[in-house]
Amino acid sequence: MGRQVTGVDVGLRSACFLRGQYKGNTFQVKNFCIGTHGADSLEQAWDSMEVSFKPQAARVALTGRDVNIRYTRVPQVPDWQLRKLMRFEVEEVGDASGASVASDFNLLPDVPEIEGEDIVLLALARDPVMDTHLAGLAAVNGAIDSFAPASLGLYNAWTHYGVVEDETVMLVNIGHENTDVVIVRGPDLLFARNLTGGSGLFDEAIGQRFGVGLEQAEQIKIQHATLQPGARYENANAEKASRCILGAAGQLTSLLQSAVLFCRSQIKVTSLKVDRVLLCGGGAGLEGLPEYLAKGMGMAVELFDPFRVVDVSALTPEEADLLDEYKLESVVALGLATMGSAPEAYSIEVLPADLRRKREFFGGTIYLVASALLALCFLAYHGTDYVARLGAVRDTASRLNRQVRSASSAHMRTDELVAKGGENDRLKEIADDLHSIAGSGEQLARVMEALEGSLPRDFWVSQITSEFAFDGDLGVERGAERPILRIEGRSREGADAPAVQYEGFVRALRSRLPEMEIKETLSPTGAVFTLDLTAFAPPAVALQEGGEG
Repeated sequence: MGRQVTGVDVGLRSACFLRGQYKGNTFQVKNFCIGTHGADSLEQAWDSMEVSFKPQAARVALTGRDVNIRYTRVPQVPDWQLRKLMRFEVEEVGDASGASVASDFNLLPDVPEIEGEDIVLLALARDPVMDTHLAGLAAVNGAIDSFAPASLGLYNAWTHYGVVEDETVMLVNIGHENTDVVIVRGPDLLFARNLTGGSGLFDEAIGQRFGVGLEQAEQIKIQHATLQPGARYENANAEKASRCILGAAGQLTSLLQSAVLFCRSQIKVTSLKVDRVLLCGGGAGLEGLPEYLAKGMGMAVELFDPFRVVDVSALTPEEADLLDEYKLESVVALGLATMGSAPEAYSIEVLPADLRRKREFFGGTIYLVASALLALCFLAYHGTDYVARLGAVRDTASRLNRQVRSASSAHMRTDELVAKGGENDRLKEIADDLHSIAGSGEQLARVMEALEGSLPRDFWVSQITSEFAFDGDLGVERGAERPILRIEGRSREGADAPAVQYEGFVRALRSRLPEMEIKETLSPTGAVFTLDLTAFAPPAVALQEGGEG
C-alpha cells in the first residue's frame, strides 16, 4: 500500500486537488476539491482557491512555456556517469536561457528500434513558476512533495487505469492555454510534451466573431457551439458559434499531428504510427470534438475516463458528485497522485535547488554527519580500550607460550607412547587441544599487533571472536577443528574509496602475518568487512597404527 499523496493541477480556468493512495491494483480517493475561475495568471488562480482539506505531500503539475521537456540519446553508461551528463545538459540550457532552472530526468523504456543507446527524458522548469506554486500551496496549508510535468501525470493515469493493449495511443489533455500530449506504445512511454494552445483558441474565435469578451465567449461556446459533423443548429447563434470555431479546431488538429511528427524526429523512429487518440481535460468536453478530430486525423478518437476503475467510496456524496462532473479535468491530478503513491510508477521529481538541498540534508546528510561523529567517538573509545587490552593480551600470550612449551613437551611424550593403546591416543588428543588452546592466545596477540599497524584510519573493528571451528578455505577440515579468529569491522567513506583502502589493508596484513591463512570478505557497498584467520591446520600426514603385536 502506497503513501497518501495529493495530486494538484492548477490552471487559468480550474484548479483540481485530489488526495488518496494507491492500494492493491487501484487508487483510493480520500478527498477531492475543484474550483473554477477566470484567472489571468497562476497567482490569481491560487488566490481564488479554497481547498476543503490540507493538500499534504502535493505533486504539482507543471505545463506551459515555463516547462521544457527534452530528449537526449546517450550511450548505455553507469548511473553516476549519466547524472554527470545530465548535469552538463542542464547547465548548458540554464546558461543559454539566462534563467535559473530546476530539473530531473528518467530513462524512457527500451525502444526496440534503438540498440546500444538509452533515451533520457529531461524535464526543466523555471524557478519563478515553482515559486508561485509554492506560495499558493502554503496559502492553503499544503506541503510540497515535488513538481512534475502534467504529461507524466497523464501517462501514469493511462498505465494504471486505462485499457493497455499492444497498440500506439496518443493521450491528449486539453487545457485552456496549453495542451499536454503523451504517446505510448503498449505500456511504454515514447514521448511526452506540453504544447502552447488549448480551448482558449475557441474562445478567442468566438470573441472576435461576436465582438464580446473572452468570458462571455466561453459561455457562448459552452451553450451553443458544437463540432459534431452534420449537426442541426437550434438557432442562428448556435450556427454562427459552431462555424467560427472550425478554424480553431483545425489549429488543434494540426497541433496534434505535428506532435506525432516531432515524436518521430526526437526518438528517431520514423515508422511510428498512432492507432487511436484519447482526450481529457476541460477542453475535451466541447461537443463533437472527438468526432471532428477523428475525421481530421483519420483514426479513432475517444474521451479518456480512468475513474471507472478508481475507488471513490471514501468520498462524501457531494465530493463524489463533484468528481463525476469534473472527471475530465481531474485526470492529470489522479495521475500525479498515483505517481507519488505507487512505488513502481514512472516518476520525475523536479524541485528548486534550495529545496532539494534542504531535503537531501535532512533526508540523508544530517544522518551521515551524526554517524561520522558517533564513529569518531567509537574509534576514540575503542582505540584506548584496545591499547589496554593489547597489553593484557601480550601478558596472556607470554604465559600461554610457557604453557605451549610445556604442552609441546607433553605432545612429544604422547607421540612416543601412542603405540601403547587407546589411553595414549586419548592423551595425544588432550595434548593437541592444549597446544591449540595455548596457540590461540599467541595467534590473537600477533593479529592484534598486526591490526594496530595496518588498519586504515577510515576502518574500525566492531568484533573479534576466537573459536574452534572448521573452514575448508583455511585448510581446516571438519573433524579437525582448530582455533579460527574472526574479525568483523566497518568502514566509512573517506578520501579514498573503501575498496581501495581495504585492498591495501589486506595486503599489509598478509605481509605482517605470512604464516597465517587469511580469508577476507568485503560487502558490495564497502561498508562491512570480515576476516577469518588461523595459524593452525591438521598434520599433513596422520599417524598410522603400527608395530608388531
